[in-house]
Amino acid sequence: MELFDYEKQHLETLRQSLAECTVLLKSNGDFPLEAPCSIAAYGSGVRRTIKGGTGSGEVNSRYFVNVEQGLTDAGFTITTGKWLDAYEQTYGEAKKAFHARIKAEAKAHKTNVIFYAMGKVMPEPEYQLPLDAEGDVAIYVLSRISGEGNDRDPVPGDIKLSETEKRDILALNAKYGKFMLVINAGGAVDLSEIGEVKNILVLSQLGVETGAALADILLGKQNPSGKLATTWAKWEDYFPMEDFGDHNDTRYREGIYVGYRYFDAVGKKALYPFGYGLSYTTFSVTGAAAAVEGEKVTVTATVTNTGSRAGKEVVQVYVSCPEGKLDKPYQDLAGFAKTAALAPGASETVEISFSMKELASYDEETAAWILEKGNYVIRVGNSSVDTVVAAMAVLEDTVTVQQVRNTCGKPDFTDWKPETEVSTAVDSTVPVLVLDKTALAGEAVCYDPEYPVDEMVAGLTDEQLAYVNVGEFSGSTSIIGQASKAVAGAAGESTSMVPGIPAMVMADGPAGVRLSQSFYRDEEGAHAVGPNALLDGIAELLPAPVRWFMNLGSKKKLPKNAVIQYQYATAIPIGTALAQTWNVDFARECGDIVGDEMERFGVHLWLAPALNIHRSIRCGRNFEYFSEDPYVSGKMAAALTLGVQAHPGCGTTIKHYAANNQETNRYGNNSQVSERAMREIYLKGFGICVRDSQPKAVMTSYNLLNGTHTAERRDLSEDVLRCEFGFKGIIMTDWVISAMTSSKQNIHPAVQPKLVAAAGGDVFMPGGKADHKDILNGLADGSLTRKQLQINATRMYYMAKELTGK
Repeated sequence: MELFDYEKQHLETLRQSLAECTVLLKSNGDFPLEAPCSIAAYGSGVRRTIKGGTGSGEVNSRYFVNVEQGLTDAGFTITTGKWLDAYEQTYGEAKKAFHARIKAEAKAHKTNVIFYAMGKVMPEPEYQLPLDAEGDVAIYVLSRISGEGNDRDPVPGDIKLSETEKRDILALNAKYGKFMLVINAGGAVDLSEIGEVKNILVLSQLGVETGAALADILLGKQNPSGKLATTWAKWEDYFPMEDFGDHNDTRYREGIYVGYRYFDAVGKKALYPFGYGLSYTTFSVTGAAAAVEGEKVTVTATVTNTGSRAGKEVVQVYVSCPEGKLDKPYQDLAGFAKTAALAPGASETVEISFSMKELASYDEETAAWILEKGNYVIRVGNSSVDTVVAAMAVLEDTVTVQQVRNTCGKPDFTDWKPETEVSTAVDSTVPVLVLDKTALAGEAVCYDPEYPVDEMVAGLTDEQLAYVNVGEFSGSTSIIGQASKAVAGAAGESTSMVPGIPAMVMADGPAGVRLSQSFYRDEEGAHAVGPNALLDGIAELLPAPVRWFMNLGSKKKLPKNAVIQYQYATAIPIGTALAQTWNVDFARECGDIVGDEMERFGVHLWLAPALNIHRSIRCGRNFEYFSEDPYVSGKMAAALTLGVQAHPGCGTTIKHYAANNQETNRYGNNSQVSERAMREIYLKGFGICVRDSQPKAVMTSYNLLNGTHTAERRDLSEDVLRCEFGFKGIIMTDWVISAMTSSKQNIHPAVQPKLVAAAGGDVFMPGGKADHKDILNGLADGSLTRKQLQINATRMYYMAKELTGK
């Protein structure tokens, strides 16, 4: 297989840094190995290695290296071929039974099997297969897959380990002198029942070279240097979310106490805390100090490699804010930095700066961001539970950092708060910094600005304006994300119905650019050749005529004169794996890879990155998202955006805005969230990304927020996103298809194009005749003004000209 030069360059860039995405949870010094050897490789993930989750984020890469191939290519002799063959047979039988159950459930629910099955994952089956192979070492590769459309479950074989997995992992740990558990999953797994395992590596899902990366790590060619961006704990120790997955209403009762903030508040010890991760070497972090100048605090610390191998370390800064009018988490992440590769004995001084304004809390009563008077304790360390106090910053009076207005509506509950305050008292010898309140005070936001209407747009008819406000619908395949005429396999386009306004091509992400590998062109545009990978996982659930229609069961007959062309995209690590690097430079390199391929294939907008919060480890789409922490999420999304947008004509679309934290009935579910939690947790990352990188587009989420669809909320689109965050790009909806949004079980109304346009949403995707008609109806019934349509169309026109160069 001969790769194109750009593929070689992109894969080389990734291969050098993939180990930074992995997290070493436990290590007794048995690894790395000195050389390839005989290896007893067990577990579902040896052959069925997963490079990423399912759904629109799937990337049709040219090839994929699973663990079995990666080990073989590296020179290992795998001794478990018989076991792997037997597992394949067991898995196949379990899959047939699972599909039969899904068909029966869909029928009982009177639901289309395509929509019912999307994202559903079969739990790992139970089986009895002997562990009778020999080897110098052993590994067990535990895999979990999740995806768009459904959530994970706290059951054996999913979030929890199956009885088979527990039995086999513990048996191998006891039998072999050198044994490693490898976790090939996009989210947390409850490891509480296998505490005696000596070596555990979170390999995660790293794209095309996942198996090769594991071989590099086992042999010490690469040193795992990732840190967890989400807390891994015993399932029962997470905040109890009784109505997670409720069909109609999901209440975010935990308020601001998400992830490590909750564990800190109740004094629970996680199995593996936020920010935690080991290495093949050891480090010391010493000499932590802090200084303040105006609103900016700068923290310095010296990192020394105290072990025997080269490696990288992550330094993290947390701040404990004073309790006052508002309750506060014990600490909030304020900044981080990753060292260069340090040789044994080498040191590096890192410098981490942050604005005190970023630590402000939201006061719903006054609709203001405030810093309350008191002591701000600055902590430095290499995880959320391993820090030292560097300094204490004192603020003598409460300061209003920014005056805004409440926007998000109200839930029907009061946020949970910890019963007792966690002490943040420090020793009297800690250095004291005095904060200047005048440097922290801010002004009120100016709302309701005037938007100019372009002269050309002002001359468009109502019908033309409506076309600009909906996407270029091209048939039934748009429900599976292949609605582009210009680029085969792209998710969609803006309209080409209005002369003078060029169409923008949009392709899915966020683990790379999702396109069809092979295609041909004719006078109607580009046509994919071969199966549609997005529905491959459920193809066998469909009747033969449907498989043929969806081009799943057989290839479309090609015209005699068709010239087959190829577009091979690179699958990069999933969002969670990127966040585990804590390395914004690598994230920017990944963005550069995506941007380069967008340029090559003619894509203008990448429908990524996704930066929703890991509110619960149950969310099926968490693998696409970065972290439970909004600061990490915002910084990673900004780095990817800067990498993509360094390429002319290429832009990102950050998503899903906002409070899209479960997949169950995502089209009609109402997220009930307090104003404070929305602003401090679920919107904060979007604000960081916008201010740091100015993405070209934002995609709204399917769900409602406190009773109104997010796409229909002018306060979210206009007040927060444009006026408070300073966003200058276009706002689009997620792909709204009536067949998916119309459910008799929904108590909340479906989203309406005319209300989206009235809220300042610039384009309703993927767009159809009914959507176009609804916008015209909005003009007729007064729910939508022509002026607002013109404003939306002007933004679309300017963005189309900028990205297409036409």
